This record gives sequence, C-alpha cells and structure tokens, in this order.
Amino acid sequence: MNAVITGASKGIGKAIAEKLAREGFNVAICARNAAPLEQAVTDIQAQNPQATVLSMPADMGKKEDVLAFAAKIKSVFPSVDILVNNAGFFVPGSLDEQEDGLLESMMAANVYSAYHLTRQLLPAMKALRKGHIFNLCSTASYKAYPNGGAYSITKFALLGFSRNLREELKQHNVKVTSLSPGPTLTASWDGFDAPPGRMMEPEDIANLLWAAYTLSAQAVVEEVLMRPMLGDIQ
Repeated sequence: MNAVITGASKGIGKAIAEKLAREGFNVAICARNAAPLEQAVTDIQAQNPQATVLSMPADMGKKEDVLAFAAKIKSVFPSVDILVNNAGFFVPGSLDEQEDGLLESMMAANVYSAYHLTRQLLPAMKALRKGHIFNLCSTASYKAYPNGGAYSITKFALLGFSRNLREELKQHNVKVTSLSPGPTLTASWDGFDAPPGRMMEPEDIANLLWAAYTLSAQAVVEEVLMRPMLGDIQ
C-alpha cells in the first residue's frame, strides 16, 4: 500500500505520514526545505522500519516541482492508494493591505499544487478503480474570517476543487474527502499565545483521516469540519 503526502516535513502532513507508516503504508513526502524533510524521513521511518519512505525537496507552488515529484512517485510506486494534498501556507491580512502578488503565490501553493499532482496520479487510480484523495481544506473554506484575505480565497477554491473532483470520480470508484480543520497546533500558529489544550493536535487530523479511509468500500466521507472543543480562536 502506497501513500503520497505533500507538505509533510512538519505539522499535519508529518502526523499523517507517521500514522500511515505505522499502519503499514509506504509513503512519499515532499517539502520546500531539505533539512526538516530529512528529519521527517528519519521520524517516519522510525514508525515502521520496513516501510519505504520516498522524499523529495519541492516547492509545490512551482508547477515544474510538482511534476518532478509526480514523476519520482510514479517511478517507484506502481500505484497510489492514498493521496493527501496538504501543501500550502498561511499569511493573515486584509485584502487591501496584503502585498501584491500574495494571492497568486498562495493560489499556486494551496490550490494549483493539488490540481497538478492529482492530475498526474489520477490515471492509474481510475485504471485500477481504487484510491482515496484527501484534500486539506480549512474552516476558512466555509466561513470568512477577518484578516482571512488571500488565504481564505484559496481555501474556498480548494474546497470547490475537491467537490468537483468528488462528482467526477464517483463512477471510477475513487473516493474524495475534504478535511477542514480549524486551529491546530502547527507552525502556522507560531507566536500565538494560546492556553494549553486550546488547539487541536495534528494527530487528531491524522486519526480522522484514517477513520475515513477504513470505512467500507461502499461508503465515503465527503466533507469533515473539525474545530477545537471551545470553537474558533478569534
């Protein structure tokens, strides 16, 4: 069994990769920075020494990097059972004050990366009539927040991509799930002074993904909203 997780050197992506390795999957991961990626490989491998852990430094905001990562995956894995489109970044700010070009770069990383990688890996899934695609959306995909700016636009777009993909792939027996977590204890929240236990853990999202994946073949979780017990952090 083979899984692909983008943006997996830390946070939610890494937690998912570790979970899938423990469950017996080989995993392919990517991230922009080589050093954290190498450490992630070591940590993931420790979860299952028998697993193949394929890694590649890649800026998923660049189409050429996405295509190179896809080519490397296909050269090693004959098929992909789980694809997790998790790569992306967050910059808060109002639309009229954010720097010029931020929307374009954020769309490339948060949306186009999922679009291009999915297109590369879908033909084999459709041919085999199996596979599960998870798109990491956000509560910002459903609700506009002050200072959501360009980020919120990209997350609304990613949810739209995911919903469209779900409709297209029903007949091909390929599942599509949108996971939309709220505040989660990751690097995106560095510098924010939250009370202990106020945020969700990355492992919460990994465990929910696994629960959705292990349903019967005739069942699919289309969309999930996850929030901390006390709700959003304003």
